[in-house]
Amino acid sequence: MLDQFLDFIDRNQLCTRYDSTLLAASGGIDSMVMLYLFREAGFKIGVAHANFQLRGAESDGDQQFVAQLCKEFNIPFFTRRFETEEYAWEKTLSVQIAARELRYAWFRELAATNHYQHIATAHHFDDTMETILLNLTRGTGLDGLSGIPVKNGAIIRPMMFASRKQVEKYADMHGLVWREDASNQTDNYQRNYIRHHVMPHLRELNPSLEATWRSGLRKVNHEIGIVQQAFELWKDRFVHQQQGRAVIAKAAVEEYPNNPAMLWRYIRNFGFNFEQAGDIQGALDGQSGKRFFSSTHMLVVDREQLIIIDRTKEWNELKLVAVNDQYHLGPWMLTVQEISERAPVDYHRAVEEHTAVLDASKLSLPLIWRKWKAGDYFYPLGLGHRKKLSDFFVDEKLSVADKDKATVIESGGEIIWVSGLRIDDRFKITDKTIKRIELKISHF
Repeated sequence: MLDQFLDFIDRNQLCTRYDSTLLAASGGIDSMVMLYLFREAGFKIGVAHANFQLRGAESDGDQQFVAQLCKEFNIPFFTRRFETEEYAWEKTLSVQIAARELRYAWFRELAATNHYQHIATAHHFDDTMETILLNLTRGTGLDGLSGIPVKNGAIIRPMMFASRKQVEKYADMHGLVWREDASNQTDNYQRNYIRHHVMPHLRELNPSLEATWRSGLRKVNHEIGIVQQAFELWKDRFVHQQQGRAVIAKAAVEEYPNNPAMLWRYIRNFGFNFEQAGDIQGALDGQSGKRFFSSTHMLVVDREQLIIIDRTKEWNELKLVAVNDQYHLGPWMLTVQEISERAPVDYHRAVEEHTAVLDASKLSLPLIWRKWKAGDYFYPLGLGHRKKLSDFFVDEKLSVADKDKATVIESGGEIIWVSGLRIDDRFKITDKTIKRIELKISHF
């Protein structure tokens, strides 16, 4: 098995003997076999054990067991106790997902602090088969059929060549000792149900199940590679980042009529699901401005493009109490400073630079910075009369996404600047201006 282990590491370029690798060790049979193989092969290793405090004295016993083994082998040992159930409750997660988030965040922190190039987990091939079946029962897309990746950034899975039977055989042959998690024998988790009840029946249908699945997975992953290549070309042609938002040309979706898969492959990264991708595609020929929401983002169907921005939360108004300072509101940063220039102001250029230059004598601190609201009006520079902001936005052809994030700055209850767009004519620079205030807004 050692030869298979080393061959798998070399073929997949997971790590070398010159690297430092952090092993995630629970104390169970899988992680103990991995530890022994790494040690037998002469790799530089450390061990990390996460105590999730979910099984009382048993969890503490696992920690003590791994710690004692590392002491005997003179292997660096790291451990941390997590308030897993409390974290799961706070984040509204299942305990399993909470434990996963906690351990991987800690592993990455440990690796960075202690200069480990790789983090090894003990997943084997049975784990990837169970994962695929779980994904299928949950309605997976194509990527869910690829199984657990052998390598994902710093995370490596050098045991993926082995079946559960191979792991058990190695442990028996070498007289290894490990800790058994009693919950593995129950059907409390979906994965356990598949392991205990589904996989045995599949092996009855196909005694060579592992070999067949390995062959099938190679085909699936090669086909996923083709799809990913096409997706990257599609993305390069039609998607670009602009001022803190993602913009997708409508033509990108129109290339795949009645097939939202390519769009979903991109927007799922913003929390949108496949059904929403289909609804978005169906809205392309409708009136512009239709909005779709995920838990974190908003997608707006604009005239010629789809715009994805962070979901706007309620922003409390902000008092700008001093000049020569910076302020933050929502996704915006505002710089306020007094300037000594006396030259005429190019207001067209100022708009392009998201800057306003105003007569300081006409302003009174504190200024108020807030989101615009219905009923707001101002006197746009050069217009000569007042105008509602809602009408001004229509004239400026602002998208729904832009209107959703628009802010204004007030002095004495009067709007002096529609941030980044137009100043109020009453506060412009004149020949009598002595002091100037410059406001500059940017996305941060």
